[in-house]
Amino acid sequence: MLRKILSICLVLTTTLANSQVAFTPAINIGADSAEYFLQKGLLEKQNGRRLESLKNFEKAEKYDENSKAITTELAFAYLDLRRYGQARESFKKMVTLGDNSAAVYKQLMTLSFQLKQNEDVLLYADKLKTADPNEKVLYYVGKVSYDMDNYGDAIKYLNGAAKEDPANAEIPYMIAHSYADMTNYKLAVPYFQKAIELKPTDAYWIYELGLLHYAMHNDKEALKYMLEAGEKGLKRDNDYLENLGIAYLNTGNLDEGVNILSEILKKRPSDINILNMVAEAYYYKGKYDLATDYWDKVLGFDKTDASALYMIGMCYQKKGEKEKGVALCDKAIEMDPSLAALKKKKEMSF
Repeated sequence: MLRKILSICLVLTTTLANSQVAFTPAINIGADSAEYFLQKGLLEKQNGRRLESLKNFEKAEKYDENSKAITTELAFAYLDLRRYGQARESFKKMVTLGDNSAAVYKQLMTLSFQLKQNEDVLLYADKLKTADPNEKVLYYVGKVSYDMDNYGDAIKYLNGAAKEDPANAEIPYMIAHSYADMTNYKLAVPYFQKAIELKPTDAYWIYELGLLHYAMHNDKEALKYMLEAGEKGLKRDNDYLENLGIAYLNTGNLDEGVNILSEILKKRPSDINILNMVAEAYYYKGKYDLATDYWDKVLGFDKTDASALYMIGMCYQKKGEKEKGVALCDKAIEMDPSLAALKKKKEMSF
């Protein structure tokens, strides 16, 4: 009989040991208090039940809104569940409750940065730096200054951030944009180059450097970087193709430029701007019949386009059919008298 009892006890012990049910210690606190729900939330947190722990912390706060312990748990619970707006408010409350630690200010700075609360980023970056002078805040201050169009401060702080984090490609990229947005393209170029050196796979940055050279009339460099951007996977959308086509034309590559622009015209056959560009490219290369064909297409879409008619007249004059060409130019001037000045300029170029 004793052996049987021992056997039953052994089975019971083994069963309890292998049970998957987690035992929750009893909380010897009244079930209607802040401490009760705080402790319950902590147990749920310990068991990995994040949402349940948050619910209990929220209940605890209703009983005691000024508890540092509850507010702290709430802040990190919201953060853990990516409820960043609520997390930020809880961290702000921690400050009002007397927690002026660097850790809290860092959370407030980064959360404000994520939520694009720019003024608060500057506020908490300053407080964080005061609480811990070793903290790196210059990137955040520089980025926010750039977003607020304060390019002077952006350049100053981002140059400092580059010393703190020299491998961060975003830093020289933003400095480049700060200069470019002020149309100081010459100073922007080396920072674009530095950003691309740190992140050579970013095709769009390479394309932007090409556009920068285009704005500076460095046509060969513009074409070089636009082609490199395409090779590295930049989407060949209409904007890219148009700029690439222009870059080819500007470097004297007529056939390549026209082929690229013709690719756009397959999708946008009535694009007057592209039609005019192709026509002008042929005109300045002395291919007057092809130029006339494209200006005829412009007139097919808009019979009142006096400029296209005028240029057709110029094509005839260039081909030696002066009488017919002059007649067309005069007709165009009747439609748009402002073309008379263009006629005078064209005549002087003969």
